[in-house]
Amino acid sequence: MKRFISSALILGVLAASTSAYAQSTPSLSKKEKKEGWVLLFDGKTTAGWKGFKKDEVPTSWKIEDGALFLDTDAKKAGATGGDIITAGEYENYELQIDWKISEGGNSGIIFGVQDDAKYGATYSTGPEMQVLDDDKHADGKIHKHNSGDLYDLIAAPARYTKPVGQWNTAKIIKKDGKLTLILNGKVTAETTMGTEEWTKLIAGSKFKTWNGFGAFSKGHIALQDHGNKVWYKNIKLRQL
Repeated sequence: MKRFISSALILGVLAASTSAYAQSTPSLSKKEKKEGWVLLFDGKTTAGWKGFKKDEVPTSWKIEDGALFLDTDAKKAGATGGDIITAGEYENYELQIDWKISEGGNSGIIFGVQDDAKYGATYSTGPEMQVLDDDKHADGKIHKHNSGDLYDLIAAPARYTKPVGQWNTAKIIKKDGKLTLILNGKVTAETTMGTEEWTKLIAGSKFKTWNGFGAFSKGHIALQDHGNKVWYKNIKLRQL
């Protein structure tokens, strides 16, 4: 007996596939384009990114369903690892990025990074907005080390992170030194870089003896390889 597939069913499958592809491919609305937003990640390639102090993106960073994915299994099998940074440097901007962390995972969004041989890591110069499984990573028990915190400098007033496996939306707004961090629509930290308050924050942190930390108004934006699986997507920025 011959079986026939209805045209309605075929169209439904095609529509679902098209919809799924559209959801995995980042785009900007007409309003966003008018406001000056640009995509820092096209959802398909690593164009516009490089490894810290490297020419190429480490091979453990892959593209998965429209996201930048740190594949730690590949890393264990011999793929190269390390933080990745934007090819460009930025000073006054609003950055928006969606992230999802693995169970027990740790990562971070680091900014003001200097890609210079005299600095050993992205976080040698760049402050960090923490990305973490607050419940199952050890840092979740440390004050100023939770998701959304300005890492080791300012603690968020509450936990605004969604459960592991769900997407979170982070924003970093930086204008003339004034810094605002937002996680899932809630402000997690506010300060002004280069001020007496900023100096006191650093003096009370693990970075107090780090020459160059938080000292640069312009720099690269980095996504951290902390040895755990993490996903980043819908990465966009507008200069202020």
